[in-house]
Amino acid sequence: MSLLGGNMKKIGLLLLLAATVAGAQSTGDGSAASSNTPEGTASSSVGFPIQRVLTPTYADVYCAGFISRQTLPDANFVAGGLQTPQATKFVNGDVVYLRGSGYNLGAQYEIVRALRDINEYEMFPGQRKMLKATGQPYEEVGRVRVIDIRSKSAVALVEYSCDPINPGDTAIPFAEKQMLSFHAPLRFDRFMPTGSKVSGRIVMAKDFDSYLGTGHKVYLNLGSNQGVKVGDYFRAVRSYEADLNDPVDSLSFKAAVSEDTQKKEPSVDPHMFTKSNGPVIHVRDLPRRAVGELIVIGTTPTTSTGMIVFAMEDVHAGDGVELDDQAQ
Repeated sequence: MSLLGGNMKKIGLLLLLAATVAGAQSTGDGSAASSNTPEGTASSSVGFPIQRVLTPTYADVYCAGFISRQTLPDANFVAGGLQTPQATKFVNGDVVYLRGSGYNLGAQYEIVRALRDINEYEMFPGQRKMLKATGQPYEEVGRVRVIDIRSKSAVALVEYSCDPINPGDTAIPFAEKQMLSFHAPLRFDRFMPTGSKVSGRIVMAKDFDSYLGTGHKVYLNLGSNQGVKVGDYFRAVRSYEADLNDPVDSLSFKAAVSEDTQKKEPSVDPHMFTKSNGPVIHVRDLPRRAVGELIVIGTTPTTSTGMIVFAMEDVHAGDGVELDDQAQ
């Protein structure tokens, strides 16, 4: 019985070794190892990941919102609905009443909402001033079609709602938007030096968010006047000095970076509170890093709306953006 048991162990070890070799061969080109890689990463080439690019959907394109330097006329607006005043939120299939003039039977109108940030908290220094110079933020709330015109109101049916439509929201003529096609996975060099002639900044994000990831919408202080068009790809970039402006991230610069056993203790400027006998690490000299990629899904003459198609880490309101010629 002991001889039989020893043979069975040897057979088991041989089978395990064969399975291990076969598994290594099947993943030798990286194609069979995708299930073990982080979501959104297809493979890696020379240390730079090849990222799957998210394709914007209908909802992404038509519900993204925008910033306009020119304030939209608000003479045409939502006055209420079939169950006013008991109901104040209207969604797909509901009937709403539009006040104003120029309505035509069968015409479609986009419902938008001028926004204000009730918190008035700056995501980065100077954001309020920059946003004021950039324009008025608008939410795209939905789309309606006029089905009748009675008295002083147009009767409209809500055909598509991004968020519930509210009395007071503005009605503007509806315009079709360009849909974007699939983009092949993209090799992403996080440390590529700047070379783009078109660069700007993320001045705000949809819903006034500050920490952003794949699928989030952002607004740039670049538009068609700078040659930006729907379908352009931009890299979101950030320097290490930018962390000094964050009340939380900046605390890391005040922390010790050395081990107790290091003979020469390094220190990080500019917050060097104790003398050090080691090297000083200047963060301004560290490579600038790219944190994500976004695609332009809408433009005005002076602004653009973008959608993050993949993020290597959190993208922040205030991050720089550069036209990515390699992704076009």
